[in-house]
Amino acid sequence: MELRSIISYTLFLAFMSVLLHENLVGAASYTVGDAEGWTYGLDYQRWAQKYNFTVGDALLFSYVRGQHDVYEVVEDTFRSCDVSSGVVSTYASGSDVVNLTRATKHWFLCNVKGHCRGGMRFGITVARASPSPSGGDDGESPFPTSPPPPLLPSNAGASVARARWWLVVMGLWYVINYLGVD
Repeated sequence: MELRSIISYTLFLAFMSVLLHENLVGAASYTVGDAEGWTYGLDYQRWAQKYNFTVGDALLFSYVRGQHDVYEVVEDTFRSCDVSSGVVSTYASGSDVVNLTRATKHWFLCNVKGHCRGGMRFGITVARASPSPSGGDDGESPFPTSPPPPLLPSNAGASVARARWWLVVMGLWYVINYLGVD
């Protein structure tokens, strides 16, 4: 193999390692509802109980746009299914990514008529990713009294996922077109 190919191959591997690093260091992505996705008729609370969520993880809500939506809400809104108040964030793209950035409780529901009361809702507790460096209790409750403000626009997670996908495709295209030809 000539030197140009070796250098190109090494740079490509370094690029892919950086690109995929987030997935290799412990952060997990969960598709809500697993293979069925975010749809009517599943027991989402049972689904959520299968997993241990930690800061840095992400939830992917996959559904038919226009048939469902996703509201992140406070507990009272979750229990009442009344979104006239207590809405933290709304999503409606059909492929929504919610990054779990804080150790707190999160509640999600579908606001399409009848869906929330029909069971299309769940709550999760997100734990700290690792213990505090002191190893002791710092006295702070892991559950803040008010929900945190969203850090990114509601479609930012989906945009990042699409960008990563295109980078992988472009990297593979590069390998096929430039490294495969001598």
